[in-house]
Amino acid sequence: MAGGDSILPGMAVNKKKKIRAGAKKISLALQGGGTHAAFTWGCLDRFLEDDAVEIEGISGVSAGAMNAALLVYGVNNGGKQEARKLLESFWRKVNALSSMSPFQPTIIDRMFGNKDLTFSPSFYALDYLTRLFSPYQFNFFDLNPMRDLLAELLDFSELRKGRKIDLFVNASNVKTGKPRVFSKKELDMEMLMASGCLPFLSKSVEVEGEFYWDGGYSGNPSLRPLIKETDTSDIVIIQVNPLNNEDVPLKAQDILNRVNEISFNNSLLREVGCISLISELIASGKLKSSSYRRINLHMIGAEEIMTGFGPASKFNADWDFLIHLKETGRQAADDWLENNYEKIGEESSLDVEGLLK
Repeated sequence: MAGGDSILPGMAVNKKKKIRAGAKKISLALQGGGTHAAFTWGCLDRFLEDDAVEIEGISGVSAGAMNAALLVYGVNNGGKQEARKLLESFWRKVNALSSMSPFQPTIIDRMFGNKDLTFSPSFYALDYLTRLFSPYQFNFFDLNPMRDLLAELLDFSELRKGRKIDLFVNASNVKTGKPRVFSKKELDMEMLMASGCLPFLSKSVEVEGEFYWDGGYSGNPSLRPLIKETDTSDIVIIQVNPLNNEDVPLKAQDILNRVNEISFNNSLLREVGCISLISELIASGKLKSSSYRRINLHMIGAEEIMTGFGPASKFNADWDFLIHLKETGRQAADDWLENNYEKIGEESSLDVEGLLK
């Protein structure tokens, strides 16, 4: 693994020249995507490494929400380096948890460098099972090891007290289909679990008499709370789900995966389009109101890499794979800072028109 000095084993410290002094304020929008969110971990690790940026708020969904909660809790209870350690610890525990499950690369997968669990009979057995039975049938006791893992790392009463970074967690109401955003001041374990509830694997999560599934179905993630509840003018979207895919899927799994990618990105694209239009109207003087402010949009992603992974790779928590995603995320964030730091607070670095074509 690249790096030199480390805070924990496997936590690289960037040896490149630090970005110029003077933190610029940003908010973050973190997508879900199973273990692909280790890419987001890498981006966050780079942002926390020095004082180039100051994070004012984070909106997250599913695994992105978990990354966000850990970052906010760490910063509030020890600072940036504590947040880096906590994120590292989380992903190591995810890896350890997967090592005790049947859903991991086989010897053949490792020989071919395959990340998609292509030769894992256990994964295909699970895939077949979830097409025939609901979690109310095969997961009667609603077992979710992730709940226990997060309980080891997060104290929600302390998380709610922190004032340094705003946090918003997205979930989807099962009955209405509408998005629900839980703020930091109310967040608890059930709300965080609701944000990452995959309906084919887990029972819907009840919160205050309502039932929720993964937030990606209605907002991946929602940008609105970052505009309404924070003062920052810059939102950085960390994109995990590919927007484009040159290959037309032919296999059943690939078709379902692409359907999910399209649906999970759709709400985000609509919000990006609306925010961009309002910002253009403000800049041109056609919209004048103290209720509106111009928002600069930015995006960090690794679409070329993510489109090369199949749907099963989102369940792959092999440490080499997680570290590969983390280092890819660190480099992507570092490149973005190097190329776009001067634009923060001034203009968007995201080509919204090109994105929506």
